[in-house]
Amino acid sequence: MSVVELDRIASEYNNKIEGFQKIIHICTGTGCVSSGALKVFNRLRDAIDSEGLTEKVLVKKTGCHGLCERGPIVVFGNDEILYQTVGKRNVEDDVKLLIATIKDDQIAEKLLYRGDDKTKRYVSTHDIPFYSGQTRLVLALNGIIDPEIIEDYIVHGGYRALVKALSMHRDEIIEWIDKSGLRGKGGGGFPTGVKWRSCKTAEGSPRYVLANGDEGDPGAFMDRSLMEGNPHAILEGMIIGAYAIGSNQGYIYVRDEYPLAVERLSKAIGQAREYGFLGNDIFHSGFDFDIEIFRGGGAFVCGESTALMTSIEGQAGEPRAKYIHTVEKGLREKPTNLNNVETWASVPEIINKGWEWFSSIGTELSKGTKVFSLVGKVNNTGLVEVPMGMTLKEIIFGLGGGIQGGKKFKAVQTGGPSGGCIPEEYLEMPVDFDSLTKLGSMMGSGGMIVMDERSCMVDVARYFLKFLVEESCGKCTPCREGVRRMYEIVDRICSGNGGEGDIEHLEELARAIGLGSLCGLGQSAPNPVLSTLKFFKEEYRIHIEEKKCPAGVCKSLITLHINPEKCTGCMRCASECPVGCITGEKKQVHTIDQTTCIKCGNCYDVCHFDAVTIE
Repeated sequence: MSVVELDRIASEYNNKIEGFQKIIHICTGTGCVSSGALKVFNRLRDAIDSEGLTEKVLVKKTGCHGLCERGPIVVFGNDEILYQTVGKRNVEDDVKLLIATIKDDQIAEKLLYRGDDKTKRYVSTHDIPFYSGQTRLVLALNGIIDPEIIEDYIVHGGYRALVKALSMHRDEIIEWIDKSGLRGKGGGGFPTGVKWRSCKTAEGSPRYVLANGDEGDPGAFMDRSLMEGNPHAILEGMIIGAYAIGSNQGYIYVRDEYPLAVERLSKAIGQAREYGFLGNDIFHSGFDFDIEIFRGGGAFVCGESTALMTSIEGQAGEPRAKYIHTVEKGLREKPTNLNNVETWASVPEIINKGWEWFSSIGTELSKGTKVFSLVGKVNNTGLVEVPMGMTLKEIIFGLGGGIQGGKKFKAVQTGGPSGGCIPEEYLEMPVDFDSLTKLGSMMGSGGMIVMDERSCMVDVARYFLKFLVEESCGKCTPCREGVRRMYEIVDRICSGNGGEGDIEHLEELARAIGLGSLCGLGQSAPNPVLSTLKFFKEEYRIHIEEKKCPAGVCKSLITLHINPEKCTGCMRCASECPVGCITGEKKQVHTIDQTTCIKCGNCYDVCHFDAVTIE
């Protein structure tokens, strides 16, 4: 295989599609599929056939387009028109609008993205702040290529980096990765080039390269979307890395709860073998390499490197002490290089465009871009890729469109369950590996959960502690018992039974767990408590001393009332109450039956007159 042959493959595929006058991309990432994207795809294909347009219009399935909250997403051409929530109300009506756009270039106003004020409508993705503010390198082809067609990847430059890399000296490739400043994007942020070099020079054989696709953080779906949307970029990066390190066998570790990712990765591996990108004597270079998929059982701890390797070996996924680094003795006691799938997918672009180009993006110590799943109380939830160094404010208020319902921003949690909560005063902080660590949080794999004024930070800490208690592998005592004790204390505080000394006890436990836990997950488990204590200690104090929850979340500490001077008798609260405990006639003051109220807060959230109060 050579660049000439890749050009021939690309030319043949272009010849197949150049007859189409229009190309329509339908996002078939998991988010849009769950919103009905496949139904839209099938109905649109049927309608195009009925209109006799089959030879003129190509409808493509793509990976995640990013704006998950507005799915299903349909995009015409090269991002000229973006339609959102297609088929959510009536798929037949929306397909008619799509056909009108195809035949008569009529813009379907009702399907366009609307801005924060709900009046301005945007036609092209180039104009929508959510997209225009991003720098897409890893996600560049998500939403453009069909992830199940390898030729579509080749047309867009795929596997040219591999051809180039095979003409380079192995040490030169590692030097490029080193100089690029690429750091692991799965959480640790360790320099990728240093890791590759350590594995290459370690004694022993065979050597293994692994891709970590075990994404277990609540609210995180970056790796999933990448594996579903552009699996070949991951494969190409792994092949290049294997060549540089001197490995002949690779594994991609994917949790079994990601069936679409497994399916598309499997197809991609099969196609890569057919073209000779995987297998023996790749491109007649004498280099042999193949990749297998290992489906994990969904344990959060298997995102940790040694637990992941233990799981591949067929044992329970438990970490081990790293007296010897995994690059020296990892999988099956052999030199092993593990990188996150986003890290691997970054490699082809570095080889294609050069390390200087990559290192020119980002900050002094954090180069390139990072993909985040932006979720929580933000208007535009979805997948964003930004240059390292972009501020939290630019991400949350620029790309994310601000806080839902015009509420006040309170905090953002980064780094998953082991990360931390960052308050408003740090919104201008640049997002990179080191800045987040200084605040007691972390980059993690890229989860970013936004919270508003109605979020109780003590309750948030309780939520993440409960998750960590359930996901602890139980191997070491500090994590197994210590995190459980912390959860019990915080749960007691949320229930109104907190007492003097609880905060000091939490801090003492946190230090002990951090010092004594076996793996990084246990060592960072206290972070949610430590960061909320650091920035929101007053909320803990009010819970403990005043037996109140300022955010109105902890049910044991709140009572909902209706202010008769503000109630207009609109009946909205009564209609939204799930247990029917609100009574009152139209245009008359309503009341809440405290004996049956479950304190869900629906009445508070829906009242437009501030008549419902939380005490």
